[in-house]
Amino acid sequence: MSDVLIIYCHPYKKSFNHAVLDAIISNLDSHKVSWKLIDLYREKFIPTYDVEELRLFHQGASHDPKSIEYLNDLKNANKVIFITPIWWNSIPGMLKGFIDKVMKEGKGLSHTITKTGVKGELGNIKQAYVLTTSTSPTFYLRLFSGNAIKKIFIHQTLHQLGIKNCKWLNFGGISNSNLQKRKKYLSKLDSIKF
Repeated sequence: MSDVLIIYCHPYKKSFNHAVLDAIISNLDSHKVSWKLIDLYREKFIPTYDVEELRLFHQGASHDPKSIEYLNDLKNANKVIFITPIWWNSIPGMLKGFIDKVMKEGKGLSHTITKTGVKGELGNIKQAYVLTTSTSPTFYLRLFSGNAIKKIFIHQTLHQLGIKNCKWLNFGGISNSNLQKRKKYLSKLDSIKF
């Protein structure tokens, strides 16, 4: 069991997202917090369904061992940290596929379907952080692009899974940012107490 599960979604090791990942790991290590990393691209997670996977979904099962392992990781974590870019105003397809394939319906899995809707089974996760980067400024994402991270990913998807306490931090305008601004943001991450 890990205190914190990190779900990292970026293919490029020299990205600012990777610097965010390094800052989070440094923070957790300095506070002696146990953590586990799921690096979706490095682990070559396949985010798409095939016919057999879709058939097994309705049984709360999977023929992808990574999907079962990742769901068990989620069920054994107290906190989760998502580190991802924002692409086209939302989460990348890889992370969406992670949600699609890993979250399984059934008692004791990620959620159950009731007469009144979805009941989350991941109440063991007491805190979630969604750490994103974007080329658009944060205010633009919030006010002019539909605010998909907050409205859909956090308030709908994660909430339906039983993850109620979630904080979103975005480093916007990444393309036009300078080194000083990036360093300041990374030091802010180092001060978060997980």
